[in-house]
Amino acid sequence: MTQASDTAHGEGQQHPIGVYFKVWGLLFVLSAASYAVDYFHVQSYLRWTLILIFMMLKAGLIVAVFMHMRWERLALTYAIILPPLLVMVFVFLMTFEADYTFFTRSVFFSAAH
Repeated sequence: MTQASDTAHGEGQQHPIGVYFKVWGLLFVLSAASYAVDYFHVQSYLRWTLILIFMMLKAGLIVAVFMHMRWERLALTYAIILPPLLVMVFVFLMTFEADYTFFTRSVFFSAAH
């Protein structure tokens, strides 16, 4: 190998430890905020919205930094992240379909009696 390729390969593998400490701190703050939602007895859709937002932010940080997706090529990032996003979209769409089917069946079967 040449000097240039050794240097480029070595630099690509070096990540400053400060990045990890900052992410650990941010994960701690997000976890504390998630626990605060329960501690302060936030109820209704606001509770679940906040918990889901904090959960997604923590998962995104973990994937980006600790699984090194931040430093990967864009094609690999899309290959890993895009399929779960599409599955979530399809699940969301199917919940509406399930509600419509349930509503239609309840109307049909209640009209029969």
